[in-house]
Amino acid sequence: MNAFTAAMQLLVATAFVSIPLVRHRYGSTAMAAAQAELTRQGVRTTVLDENGMRFDAGGHETWAPVSIAAVMAAAAAANLFDGSWAEPLTWIFQTIVLLINCVILYSQLTATKSVQAAFQRKGDPMLARIDVPALLKAAEGGFPSWTWTLQNVRHAVVFGTSILALAATAIA
Repeated sequence: MNAFTAAMQLLVATAFVSIPLVRHRYGSTAMAAAQAELTRQGVRTTVLDENGMRFDAGGHETWAPVSIAAVMAAAAAANLFDGSWAEPLTWIFQTIVLLINCVILYSQLTATKSVQAAFQRKGDPMLARIDVPALLKAAEGGFPSWTWTLQNVRHAVVFGTSILALAATAIA
C-alpha cells in the first residue's frame, strides 16, 4: 500500500509543478494581452506591475506549488522506504494539500470579484476604473485553450489522488 500511496503523492507533486511551468511558458503572452486590454480601456499599462498583479511564474506562483511538490515528493519517499513517519506525514500533508486545492479552486472561481475587491482596497482611481472581467478575459486569452483543460485535470488529480492516498493509508 505504501508504494500506491507514494505513486499518488508523486502525481500530486507533478500536478502542482504544472502550474509554474505553464505560467513560465505563456505568462508573458498573457501579460501582454492584459496590457493591451488596459490600453484599450485607457489605463496605463504599468498599473498591474505597480500593484503586484502578474500572470507569469514569478513570486508565489512558483514557490508555493514547487514547495508543495517537494513536500509531496518527500512524503512519497517516506512511503517508498517504509519510514516510520510515512503514515503521519501522509495524513498531515495530504489533508493540507486537499485544503490548499480547495482554496485554489475557490480563488479561481471568484477571481473577478477578488480582483475587483483588491483594486477597490487600493484606493487608486486608475485601478477602480478597470473593467476587471475584460482584463481577466484578455489575460486568459494569452494562455493556450488547453490550459483550462489542464487546470481541470490538475484539480481532478489532486483531489482524486489525495483521497485515494488517504484511503490507502487508512486501510494500511
